[in-house]
Amino acid sequence: MNDRDLDRTVAGLLCVGFHGVRPSPEVLELIRRGVRGVILFSRNLVEAEQVAELVGALKREAGRPLLVSIDQEGGRVARLRAAHGFTELPPMRRLGEAGDERLAFDAGALVGRELRSVGIDLDYAPVVDVDTNPDNPVIGDRSLSRRPERVGRLGAALARGLQSSGVAACAKHFPGHGDTSQDSHLTLPRLPHSLDRLEAVELPPFTALARAGVAAVMTAHVVFEPLDPVRPATLSPAVLRLLRETCGFEGACISDDLEMKAISEQVSLEEAAPGALAAGVDQLLVCHTAAVQHRAIDLIRAAVETGRIPPARLAEATARVARLLRWAGPPPDPRTARAALRTREHLALAEAMGGPGAGRDPTEG
Repeated sequence: MNDRDLDRTVAGLLCVGFHGVRPSPEVLELIRRGVRGVILFSRNLVEAEQVAELVGALKREAGRPLLVSIDQEGGRVARLRAAHGFTELPPMRRLGEAGDERLAFDAGALVGRELRSVGIDLDYAPVVDVDTNPDNPVIGDRSLSRRPERVGRLGAALARGLQSSGVAACAKHFPGHGDTSQDSHLTLPRLPHSLDRLEAVELPPFTALARAGVAAVMTAHVVFEPLDPVRPATLSPAVLRLLRETCGFEGACISDDLEMKAISEQVSLEEAAPGALAAGVDQLLVCHTAAVQHRAIDLIRAAVETGRIPPARLAEATARVARLLRWAGPPPDPRTARAALRTREHLALAEAMGGPGAGRDPTEG
């Protein structure tokens, strides 16, 4: 592999965020470098037609499959809201309380239809953290239930619904963020959970999602002390092996944002970017700063060149991201973007779930 091909291969493992409601010069430069994923935040969104125009411009610039992603869970964490022209769903806790797999499937399909109408390919949902800590500041009613079986069963139905509408689902946050009392956007949480505890509570939902064919799984920036007392799950080979060996997941493993304070204030980028890939992450989220995004590419490339990241690990990650890119659709048509939004069927389903219930979004960057 020559230098240019290696650079593009490594860049293709990143998903980046940017600022503005039109493609910024910075994100266009990253796409030209080879980046194959872009994440949208509220800062990028005005209304449905603008979202479709933005997504279309990004995909046309790429000139090859580009995966556009978003956090659209429902409740507090939903970037696209009624003000943008989209159906607002209540927190997923309402689905958990109902316990109805058909309702969960239909909710996922609704979200998938609306995202697909504006060209979005990947939704970072469902949350399959088990809500075992009532003082958790970041998960709470984003979780379906305090019962692992119910989280797995309904989370699998949600994922199947999303994917039935042509949008890839991503289960999060592996191996479990539900029992923390701290927010990994702000600090690095630590948990004392043994493997026995994880196998009883946190891992069963991820196993259920793997069996359901979920396209991706996102890591948690949480230290599980008995498994790895130093590194958070995102950087820990010992923890990430559980995803493959215990849960049986074969799809793409995506890091949570490497610019979150749980990583950026605890671990240098020199350790975090190559370390996540070496540990078993396939696609790295770097959501805010162009200089950090370019530096992450440079650092991973150097780690490949020095042998810190073996060629087999790079090839494995590249292959998994390539499979994920099969979900990438063509540029959408802004003129038809609203046709699938806030339909009577969608509004009736939201009402059946219990109507909107938002509050402060703990995740917005």
